[in-house]
Amino acid sequence: MELKQLYREIVNDHNLTPSHRGKMENPDIVLQGVNPSCGDNIYLYLKVKDGMIEDGTFTGVGCAISQASVDMMLDNIIGKSEDKALEIAENFMKMIKGESLNENEVDDLEECALLSDISHMPARVKCAVLGWRTLEEMLK
Repeated sequence: MELKQLYREIVNDHNLTPSHRGKMENPDIVLQGVNPSCGDNIYLYLKVKDGMIEDGTFTGVGCAISQASVDMMLDNIIGKSEDKALEIAENFMKMIKGESLNENEVDDLEECALLSDISHMPARVKCAVLGWRTLEEMLK
């Protein structure tokens, strides 16, 4: 299967049937993320205990890229430490800006690395990073 086709299928799957969509009961941290340039708007909910992200969900509206990206992000960070989640977020931001990553950094991004081509679509970068920016604000 061609990489672009795989990318489309994964983004569509995360957008149409997200694993982490829904309002969380009794989250430890909640933060709204907004992209005013296109109207994407999410709420990110996290359960964090002893520095570990135990669970995460999101609600909101937006384009397929913003919704898929936040769902993929949650797949990646649940079960990881806050510090590791911030490291992964930093690497995602570098990738989206078109900066080079080493093999370990790409591996840490897991499925999120499939969004690397968005760096060539400036209008979509803000969509892809909405959940990640919100996560960084929550954990810093």
